[in-house]
Amino acid sequence: MSDESTRGAPRPAAEGDILAELEAELAQELAEERPPAGGPGYQVAGALVAIVIGAAGMWLANGYGLGAPRAPGPGLWPFIISVGVTGLGVLLLVGGRGLQDTEIFSRSSVLPVAGLVTFVAMAFLMPLIGFEIPSLLLCFVWLRWLGGETWRSSIVISVATVAVFYVLFLYGLRIPLPHLISI
Repeated sequence: MSDESTRGAPRPAAEGDILAELEAELAQELAEERPPAGGPGYQVAGALVAIVIGAAGMWLANGYGLGAPRAPGPGLWPFIISVGVTGLGVLLLVGGRGLQDTEIFSRSSVLPVAGLVTFVAMAFLMPLIGFEIPSLLLCFVWLRWLGGETWRSSIVISVATVAVFYVLFLYGLRIPLPHLISI
């Protein structure tokens, strides 16, 4: 074909143009769904929540026993993670007041609190009734109600996850978790 026969016909859009249009459309949809900005007060509140959660985690982990570097206790890793959470909360408190990406508290702000409450409930139930039931309930609640998964996928994934962790922790790593079922 010659140049003259294709001059009047519209050229197909380049692949990069199509991707740019899709990205712009997606960004616009996300901006419409996003809650309004919260401002510095919300940054401070979020930082304080992180500091409180981290400090509580350090206190609870210390109660399990930290052990020593060559013989770590059961509370060492939770303690290290809690120190990290507390440190990040302090960094956000000190340097985060000028950030503009904070959202106002909304109904979706309750989801992390619900996740934390169910996780703490699991920690209290595990010594009483074993690893299996609290883990299964935690996984199911997080998938179904916090994650919005279907009933079927929530049940299947919860059972499979607990079975894998059961075998991994009790038989692979030989961690003496309290459990009801012995294989």
